[in-house]
Amino acid sequence: MPAAGKFRRQLSLVDLTFIGLGAIFGSGWLFSASHVAALAGPAGILSWLIGGAAVLLLGLVYCELGAALPRAGGVVRYPEYSHGMLLGSLMGFITLIAFSSLIAIEIVACRQYAAAWLPALSRPGSGDPSVLGWLAQLALLTVFFVLNYSSVKTFARANNLISIFKFVVPLLVVVVLLGHFHPRNMQAHGFAPFGFAGVEAAVSAGGVIFAYLGLTPIVAVASEVRDPQRNIPIALILSVALSTVIYLLLQVAFAGSIPAPLLAHGWSGIGTMFALPYHDIALALGLGWLALLVVADAVISPSGTGNIYMNATPRVIYGWARSGSFFPLFARVDAASGIPRPALWLTFALSIFWTLPFPSWEALIRVVSAALVLSYAVAPVTVAALRRNAPALPRPFLLRGFAVLGPASFAVAALIVYWSDWDTVSWLLGLQVGLFALYVLWPRGAGSDRLQLAREVHSSLWLVGFYAAIMLLSYLGTFGGRGIIDQPWDSLLVIAVALAVYYWGAHTGVPASRLALGSADDD
Repeated sequence: MPAAGKFRRQLSLVDLTFIGLGAIFGSGWLFSASHVAALAGPAGILSWLIGGAAVLLLGLVYCELGAALPRAGGVVRYPEYSHGMLLGSLMGFITLIAFSSLIAIEIVACRQYAAAWLPALSRPGSGDPSVLGWLAQLALLTVFFVLNYSSVKTFARANNLISIFKFVVPLLVVVVLLGHFHPRNMQAHGFAPFGFAGVEAAVSAGGVIFAYLGLTPIVAVASEVRDPQRNIPIALILSVALSTVIYLLLQVAFAGSIPAPLLAHGWSGIGTMFALPYHDIALALGLGWLALLVVADAVISPSGTGNIYMNATPRVIYGWARSGSFFPLFARVDAASGIPRPALWLTFALSIFWTLPFPSWEALIRVVSAALVLSYAVAPVTVAALRRNAPALPRPFLLRGFAVLGPASFAVAALIVYWSDWDTVSWLLGLQVGLFALYVLWPRGAGSDRLQLAREVHSSLWLVGFYAAIMLLSYLGTFGGRGIIDQPWDSLLVIAVALAVYYWGAHTGVPASRLALGSADDD
């Protein structure tokens, strides 16, 4: 077994910003534009603004946490700090599933696009991998594993190079398509042909949130950042702001450059007509060279994002293990490299597992998106509880207006989860409630163990209550539910529940006398 060591602070602001931007720009931008247009029409630009604002709100919350507590795997350690091991275990499990499966999702997307050049990578008539295709996926996962095995700086250099190409192509797509812009398209069949419900649906079902979710890798590597109190907040804000601008430009360019005859029957068929939005629109406009570049980027962008999550997931596993709720072997850092290698090996194994032929990959993506939003959503409650119970904690980045921004960010996250539809909500939240029950019913000794369990249950009941309320509203509401509660009343009820739960959670954190925040030097 390798000697225990500590993380090394080798990541600069540039490295950290590219990690955030690289995590955001994966396969999402390549698919989302046509789905958003099909669900919301030209008003899809509002979906990107809503998504960007939501992620920025949550990013600002993470700025305070990341600067005050720069811990490896912080995204799963913060809930434990504020509310105890039970909440940390629940969020650790959901984050581990989301992060490790994201690696596979991006690798599969990479292989599917590469099959345009090498058809032998996919089975005829389907997007499933052939034996050769699966071996190609395994080879790429192995490359990522090797890049992350030696040092975090090796990973960062590779990611910086990949990220430069990833952003050149989208910006070129924007410039070229705006040269074919038809202003009338933005009013074809009305700016919002499906009403605001279409805008809401596009945020979740259209892939907007999936495209935005890339903040947590920044927080996951907090123990390896130089001057984290300064660089983490700047990188988080830059990543969200720049990605929002690019996504808006891409959506406007796509919607405005569709040839007018193809819109004769409305927007609803655009998702099928342009399954690969920027590749297909380039061909429709006779721009074969641009289509070729998009395919090249479509192979590189997802692979770059997969590499970032191959780096972030071991830090999540490490953070979970440090809480004592996971096998302690994975809380070790190799002394020579400063890498949590046991956790990296587990990440590699899980990423291979997720490339197996599961039945509905699109459904998995929706579940992963909702899972990541849930892991983000706990952060505002964590900040509120720590402000209440640890007022003396040094906060280099103090989020102004948190009395409004905290509950607002939690309410927005609740809406995004609710908009994911009943099938996703019931599966994901039902699993979390089941894990909560398993944790509580697990045999324990008497005395102090039962007292500790009672404290943890008291500090976590708000989250279970939140899950139960959202599942009930989802079943009764209009997003895949029975439609008993109509729009906008279902969304307004979600907001009301979220606000009540937020204040409940903020007041049930770990008391000041039992807070154990540890030190960054412990990592």
